[in-house]
Amino acid sequence: MLADEISQVRRFNRLVTQRAGALNDHFLGRDRPLGESRLLYEVGADGADLRDLRRRLGLDSGYVSRLVQALEEKGLVRVSQGTADQRVRKARLTAAGRREVREMNQRSDEAAAGLLGSLTLAQRTRLVAAMTEVHRLLQLAGLQIERVDPASPDARWCIGQYFDELDRRFESGFDPAASLSAEDRDLIPPRGAFLVASVDGAPVACGAVKSVSPGVGSLKRMWVADTVRGVGIGRRVLEALESQARELGLTTLRLETNQTLHEAIGLYRSAGFREVASFNADPYAHHWFEKFIG
Repeated sequence: MLADEISQVRRFNRLVTQRAGALNDHFLGRDRPLGESRLLYEVGADGADLRDLRRRLGLDSGYVSRLVQALEEKGLVRVSQGTADQRVRKARLTAAGRREVREMNQRSDEAAAGLLGSLTLAQRTRLVAAMTEVHRLLQLAGLQIERVDPASPDARWCIGQYFDELDRRFESGFDPAASLSAEDRDLIPPRGAFLVASVDGAPVACGAVKSVSPGVGSLKRMWVADTVRGVGIGRRVLEALESQARELGLTTLRLETNQTLHEAIGLYRSAGFREVASFNADPYAHHWFEKFIG
């Protein structure tokens, strides 16, 4: 990592905090700083558990508690015990809070329009395209990959998204019951592992490995949300799965995939997987791959 790269990142951060008004105690001209305003926005129309807010924003519990208390004192949120888990507190917007969020959204739109309005059409196009790329790369920089219980809510959500996508993309649709099984018990150590990748606490990708014979593992449930494709998240998950496979004592990885999943096929080939003869009877498979990782 070069010193001038670090210096540029720091210059960029200083400029963004200034342009975004993060240094102003009255963010968007309202009676609160950026931290309180951002938390108010994140609570959202459906409310949010304080635990989820901490995870989503990457803040410690004490700071979130102080922000929520300040918003409560201003009558913008109310906090109560969660219905499913009494140990978890949930913040909800009051009527005043909902009005305030609408006002914040309007002022944010006006601020963004003001920023873009000072540029020519060509400059606006360049700036928005650059912001889009920066946003995607910052998502990758903040990626967290962890092994989870395949029965956990995040894992279940990812698998649901994965099945839905296969059903849309396969010519004949997709029936999970017809494909080769990957039971929960096979996706936890010492028989396997299930990984979820998340950005700011929200799951965006998953993948699993399970042992199928001595030294041989099968990759399953590889999925990346289309909103974050193209920046290398799939490769990061694949590398993490290979690491998990080695910890499980596996030396060879195999996988099968459908011909319509062009992105996945390209990823596997570029990651060193070689196409081999079919080694199972998965009804949805057209390609079979293998890689030695020992």
